Amino acid sequence: MSLVSSSPSAKTVHLIAAASYSEWLKAQTTALQTWLQASGFSAKNGEMALLPDRDGGLSGVLVVNRASDMYALGKLPLTLPKGAYQLSSEIALPVAERLALGWCLGADRFTRYKKKAAETAQLVVADDAARNRVLQLAAAVTGARALVNTPAEDLGPQQLSAFVADIAERENAKFSEIVGDDLLTQNFPAIHAVGRASHRPPRLLELNWQCPDADASTPLLVLVGKGVCFDTGGLDMKASDGMALMKKDMGGSAVAIMLAQLVMQTTLKVRLKLLVPAVENAVGPMSYRPGDVIATRSGQSVEIGNTDAEGRVVLCDALTYAVEAKPALILDFATLTGAARVALGPDLPATFCHDDELVHTLIQAGTAVQDPLWRMPLWADYQRMIDSPIADMNNAGSSRMAGAITAALYLERFVPKAIPWVHIDTFCWNDTEQPGRPKGGACQGLRAAFAYLSTRFG
Repeated sequence: MSLVSSSPSAKTVHLIAAASYSEWLKAQTTALQTWLQASGFSAKNGEMALLPDRDGGLSGVLVVNRASDMYALGKLPLTLPKGAYQLSSEIALPVAERLALGWCLGADRFTRYKKKAAETAQLVVADDAARNRVLQLAAAVTGARALVNTPAEDLGPQQLSAFVADIAERENAKFSEIVGDDLLTQNFPAIHAVGRASHRPPRLLELNWQCPDADASTPLLVLVGKGVCFDTGGLDMKASDGMALMKKDMGGSAVAIMLAQLVMQTTLKVRLKLLVPAVENAVGPMSYRPGDVIATRSGQSVEIGNTDAEGRVVLCDALTYAVEAKPALILDFATLTGAARVALGPDLPATFCHDDELVHTLIQAGTAVQDPLWRMPLWADYQRMIDSPIADMNNAGSSRMAGAITAALYLERFVPKAIPWVHIDTFCWNDTEQPGRPKGGACQGLRAAFAYLSTRFG
């Protein structure tokens, strides 16, 4: 555990803004000033220096960074000598809590397949409530990262199902699933079509929970996550470089699942429904084909323009089912399009919503907790790009342009405008190492959504 409640031997972490360093240095002992000068410390943003005590031991650490940056201490857990550390007393609790989360996320490494995990330094957070809040948030984020990092061999639809079932049992929720050909008999044909070629049967996972004092008037929140556990592209098969990271194509479900866990742990005043269409888009004798016309739960027909545009196909059945429950809000998370990454890069999930106030408040919540989202338009004129001459729609746009928008417009056809709905097209991967954000699986949008939901339903 990277947080502890107390330690008598904790060393102090001094967090100083670059602009304040000169003033801070003047207040230090001559010996410490000499030490920092002799060690070549330049007080650049992000720089760190170990501070000696009178006996030559370690008294603390100096970090130059902005206290407003949640990740200001993100690289310390794995770079400091092992032991306990505490923030200097002038850092107020709300700021300390935010920094502690960055510390926890910096300590996180995916070690399932490692013989030995690296030891991390520990941070003292004495306030029990603050420490518990940080640990809950950190567990959700790192749990989502771990799901995304797990290879498809060990995280297929069945294993994802077992993971959700375990959460349901811990949180006193109800879990159910529809598996294989039962998807056809219970009218989820689009999910079945995408997943039927795999030797691992497709599934629709469902978790239901309600806060202790819920009744029929308690708002229903539906979280939907794309659970494509591996995506070969189907018969429109990806090239090897495009397939290399496709274990992460269930990243949307990882975010939705761990967000659901947070909602339950913090007992938000909602009735909660989590839906995860869990499939493997494989190649085999039962693969769905380009040019096929498939049915959907909504009754609308879909011409398959590209079998690699499978995420929206499984999501449309889940969204239709979500709408049937007449929810107060639907949030869906999906690693849906490369076009969103071309437009916004890896760090900004493309966010689509008709409700200006809802999406503005959600994006503001994300900005406040340093979990950014970026609004993209549901541009109605582009509906023509997913028209089909033989079906109600095509699952792939007619050109390479506006790919993230046409994917969102496809999903929009399954959600009436009267129901508040937000679609988040996310990447769920860090290509590079950054403080608090290790290379590999990423959890994007979860903290933004939780901050919004906590304000609305807390």
